[in-house]
Amino acid sequence: MYQVLYRKYRPRVFSDVVGQEHITETLSKEIETGKLSHAYLFTGSRGTGKTTCAKILSKAVNCQNPVNGNPCNECEICKGLDSGAILDVVEIDAASNNGVENIRDIREEINFTPASCKYRVYIIDEVHMLSIGAFNALLKTLEEPPAHVKFILATTEVHKLPVTIVSRCQRFDFRRVSPEAMKDRMEYIAEREDLILDEDAVSLISRISDGGMRDALSLLDQCIGHDRHVTSEIVCRVAGMTGKDHLFSLASTVSNKNSAEALSLISDLHASSCDMERLCSDMTNHFRNLMIVKTVKDSGSFLVCTKDELTQYKQQSETFTLETILQCISLLQECMANIKRGVNRRTEMEMTFIKLCTPTLNDDSEALLRRISELEIAIKTGAIKAVSEAPVQTSAPEDKPEITEAQIEEKSYREPQPTYEQAPEAANEEKAPQMPSEESSDEEQSIPWAEVLSELQKINAPLWGVLMDSQAVIRGDFVLIKSDNPTLNSFIRQPGCARNVKDSILRVTGKDYRLGIHNSQPAEKAAEAPKKDPLQNLISRARDMGVNVDVK
Repeated sequence: MYQVLYRKYRPRVFSDVVGQEHITETLSKEIETGKLSHAYLFTGSRGTGKTTCAKILSKAVNCQNPVNGNPCNECEICKGLDSGAILDVVEIDAASNNGVENIRDIREEINFTPASCKYRVYIIDEVHMLSIGAFNALLKTLEEPPAHVKFILATTEVHKLPVTIVSRCQRFDFRRVSPEAMKDRMEYIAEREDLILDEDAVSLISRISDGGMRDALSLLDQCIGHDRHVTSEIVCRVAGMTGKDHLFSLASTVSNKNSAEALSLISDLHASSCDMERLCSDMTNHFRNLMIVKTVKDSGSFLVCTKDELTQYKQQSETFTLETILQCISLLQECMANIKRGVNRRTEMEMTFIKLCTPTLNDDSEALLRRISELEIAIKTGAIKAVSEAPVQTSAPEDKPEITEAQIEEKSYREPQPTYEQAPEAANEEKAPQMPSEESSDEEQSIPWAEVLSELQKINAPLWGVLMDSQAVIRGDFVLIKSDNPTLNSFIRQPGCARNVKDSILRVTGKDYRLGIHNSQPAEKAAEAPKKDPLQNLISRARDMGVNVDVK
């Protein structure tokens, strides 16, 4: 009778186990030195050798002639355990024997000594399926079993085990088998089975199996059913990897922002009995592949695809920005969650692709980043140009030296006729502002400063707080800021802060102005203004209140 490959070539000694040397060497040393634990816990993903190592360990501890910690597979005990004639090694499936009564049966059986072997070994597979009551019933027995009893627990989901169970066992974590180790093992089997394996086919099987040796051998078994010369095309056909054209087509509708074509494709797929949940999962994986191609230099080792498909991924990734790909993955994951909640699957997919094809419908941060990134690329490539709403200057502007953002100078702009100057102190009243004539080259114009501050608040809140009570005017190609806040100078001299102010002005006015500090009082008058002694001010206030102050 034909026996499948993963059963026919199941390892019989520790040295045959692929990719788990950190575990097999430890177990071999323990058996060789006789320092055995009473309970073992094997964890790891499917097909990595947990049950296989448990069976080898159960034979090795009972073998009459162990060889370097491995069972000899020649003595009566090893042959009896292989054939099932000896019942001292019990394998229990916890998925179907997960009740308290099953654990009670074990507690009663362990009181009897083994019939033929040195140890009675209990292998409990998928132990995480036991009920809470069964775990509680197992605790005391697992902690202090009789000297002739060994427990080996195996699970793929160790996080579901109570910590009280884990702490009573010697834990071994099984890793996913590397593609190189899988390749060596499959080439060894192909040589024994007289098969022809193409190198591309072996690499593809290794990536599809995702670190599971059993899955790799099962897929190889299916390929042999087609042809004993296994090629990458046969592997693709057997694994169901063909027919990805609709995924590339749907992704193209997103890059072209063609929602009508996307809905038409979804309608055709729905009419062909395509499951929308599976389609959503495939599209998520498709954009994940585009993300890998976009970010990883050697992306072929990360993707499960043929060389032709890898070329298609590279070409299509050029039509997307990384921000767009990340937003697509996020929206598709939300779609998957909504589908699982039982909403209309087709409608949910259609809504998702309309959002993907129409970025303006989304107002979340990922959608905004995507739109900004697309605008930046369009401006760099010249696809669009920035349009200014400010009036076009017919005459060439005067060539003035640019004030750098890091070195904004404090300037006092004096007018031939005082405009925002105060009258002499003798008048003791403020002059009304005088608007300069249009012929003046240094005339001051108003600017919608409140709108500028509103834009600034969105990008730099601390600087907005400094400028909150300020005013500003336009003089030539300068925007002059008037503020009594003493911290303005230190803030505005920072390159980043100055850039934020200029960007906010550009968004409101459409023109890139230079910045300056407006001094409302000329430097000469400021120097002439007498400085009052604070003590004299205090004495004057006291005398005004009727207090007789005698200063000597």
